[in-house]
Amino acid sequence: MIGVRSQNTAVRSQKGKKPSAFSLKRRLWRILIPCLIVLFLASASWAAVITYKDKIGRTVKIPVPVKRAVFFQTYELIPALGIWDRVVGIARWAYDNDLMKAAKPGIEKSVPSAGSGMDVNIEALLKLNPDVVITWTSKPETVRFMEETGLKVIAVYPEDLEELYGVMRLHGRLFGKEKQAEHCIARMESIFKLIKERVTRIPEDKRKRVLWLGGKPTSVACGIGVTDDVFKLIGGVNPAAQIPRRNADVPIERIIAWNPDVIFIWGNAGYKAQDILDNPQWKFISAVREGRVYKAPEWSTWSPRLAPVALWMAMKTYPEYFRDINLDRVTDEFYRKVFGIAYNQVKKIE
Repeated sequence: MIGVRSQNTAVRSQKGKKPSAFSLKRRLWRILIPCLIVLFLASASWAAVITYKDKIGRTVKIPVPVKRAVFFQTYELIPALGIWDRVVGIARWAYDNDLMKAAKPGIEKSVPSAGSGMDVNIEALLKLNPDVVITWTSKPETVRFMEETGLKVIAVYPEDLEELYGVMRLHGRLFGKEKQAEHCIARMESIFKLIKERVTRIPEDKRKRVLWLGGKPTSVACGIGVTDDVFKLIGGVNPAAQIPRRNADVPIERIIAWNPDVIFIWGNAGYKAQDILDNPQWKFISAVREGRVYKAPEWSTWSPRLAPVALWMAMKTYPEYFRDINLDRVTDEFYRKVFGIAYNQVKKIE
């Protein structure tokens, strides 16, 4: 009982005591410090600026994280990074893209378009009020035109795998999705590692001559570009690599002289593999004689989807080294882990 009385007395004494000025200040700081920390972190986050030298050589400064973006290119990175809430506009080409339609059903109704990187609807673009416009370099004058209206514009054109990774990491920084960008790259590298392991078993004198045809059958991918990098990855020999350009239109006689073993056709080309196989001008070419002409899927080579496409190309070029690989299974796993959708939701590779 004595102990209880003493305790109650002590409590009454504390309640009745007027707080000192020091005690009040200490309580005030206890309230203010967490608020100041939150304000500091918030201001630090929104005050960051990325300085980026783009493919045209322009130095662009972009406050990050970006909240409003228009994608004329690289839009397949949107579902990969999970940044639909930052997208205010998109190229009209995206409306026909199987991945975009699967990842964002009804995309043509929910995400407005302002044309494309080739033909910009500047009035529509300005109404979207983007923090940044991501496009490519094919029309530098269009980039300058957008810039003159006060828009922040980044022009990209990755020409090998490392540049593609750099572009993906740039997107990660722009939208605060660095970890997701690295995750995508790691998933791509996993497939590339599989390809490299098989290709190292192929003797140098057994390597196939591989050609990539573009919009026209006589337009070939040359020594600069992601396609040539993929050829190196899959152990193919690109006879057009001697031409120091991205693409070149060459005479059919030159293609006959190269005599490729395997021919791939750009997925968006307006002709089919059968058109090449049926053309008598091509009948002397090894790839045509052996029926090894393939049309690629309508996928962007500036996308994580480049990895399963490269595996498909390797399997077509050296089927004997990939017989145990189930392309559908590998690709489905890739889609689920990178884009969060199943492979059967998009057009399958034929």
